Amino acid sequence: MRSSSFIAAVLAVTAPFAALATHIDPPQVPNTLAVPAGSKAFLIGHAVGTQNYICLPDGAAAKWVLFGPQATVFDDDGKQIMTHFLSPNPAESGTPRATWQHSDRTSSVWAMKIAESDDARYVEPGAIKWFLLQVKGTEAGTREHDRLTQTTVVQRVNTSGGVAPANECAVSADVGKTKFVPYTADYVFYK
Repeated sequence: MRSSSFIAAVLAVTAPFAALATHIDPPQVPNTLAVPAGSKAFLIGHAVGTQNYICLPDGAAAKWVLFGPQATVFDDDGKQIMTHFLSPNPAESGTPRATWQHSDRTSSVWAMKIAESDDARYVEPGAIKWFLLQVKGTEAGTREHDRLTQTTVVQRVNTSGGVAPANECAVSADVGKTKFVPYTADYVFYK
């Protein structure tokens, strides 16, 4: 009886660490989006949300300008693991950056795009580009072993949708219009 209690206690303590050791197979990406040597994928999330655009002046005309994403990010089992949005990065005096905030642990990471690709061998027609983003700030959450604080780079891959409309923003009368364009993507976190 005593040995089964001991085994149960050991499993209860080690289970969270086993979950952190999940193997992630990095996706195939264009060479321009390769992660730095020695980087290891440790988390992947499947985002469902919108790419948000505003129509702004462009000389005598107007054009759509991205003002940020808004997405819910799920694990392979469909459980929400984080949210993705644009927010001020405290490590850069409030510079707006792509942000991911973990749902359970509340840790956050801010990143800046350093490379992009619309290579047709990878990116489907009508989809937003794939990105490589470098971490510019992290914030620890309320629990030990916060996963996002380990992040050094993030890849946005397997995109669908999210491209700004081809019309509805051409003349000064259109300025101020907004569009929330549905998209999906996978975000791969590396340490």
